[in-house]
Amino acid sequence: MALLDVKNLSISFGGLRAVDSFQLTIEQGELYGLIGPNGAGKTTVFNLLTGVYKPTEGIILLDGKNITGHKTAQINHEGIARTFQNIRLFKEMSVLDNVKAGLHQHYKYSTVAGIFRLPGYYRTEKKMNARAMELLSVFDLDKEADYLASNLPYGKQRKLEIARALATEPKLLLLDEPAAGMNPNETQELMDTIRFVRKEFGMTILLIEHDMRLVSGICEKLTVLNFGRILAQGETSAVLKDKEVITAYLGE
Repeated sequence: MALLDVKNLSISFGGLRAVDSFQLTIEQGELYGLIGPNGAGKTTVFNLLTGVYKPTEGIILLDGKNITGHKTAQINHEGIARTFQNIRLFKEMSVLDNVKAGLHQHYKYSTVAGIFRLPGYYRTEKKMNARAMELLSVFDLDKEADYLASNLPYGKQRKLEIARALATEPKLLLLDEPAAGMNPNETQELMDTIRFVRKEFGMTILLIEHDMRLVSGICEKLTVLNFGRILAQGETSAVLKDKEVITAYLGE
């Protein structure tokens, strides 16, 4: 059984078919790419998968469970986490507290324990701090744990957003243009980080990206969208040799 199985997913805005009959199957452990020109519907697909939008038609199955139309928080609890093209950190919170924000659905204490700072509160906070520091160390951010998130360099903010997403313990991680705004060295480091996350966390990853070097370097399979419809789909090497893809997407 596939981890993610999307069937005939569609949505319309004011009569415009933004995504039309989208199909996608991702197996456990795959690193999958979603590419296409600006306005092709890629982020709209992510918004449908994460409950930001409700589909007009279609079904989304996660690990065999129908999550179509569920609310964002519920979908996150069921196992999908994401990052955003425009970084969305809690910028006035510390690096550590950003990651702890992702841990709260797995580490809980009672309201009374929190208000009166009972022993259960301190035990839970200690566990959360330890786990958050483990995640930060994966991304070489542990030394900046006490920094404000807004004071991190751009590339490290990208990494922090991924760390926070992983803190929710997802089955599927969605990365929306993680290399946007990065220089070549940062992009290479990001590629290494994504490979590491996939291997060490056993993570299944779906990413939107315009950097074709990154896409061809790490994605095993690709889906190409254009005007909300699938233009090509399959093994990365085969898709990137497709003349229609080259014409529509690469402009060559």
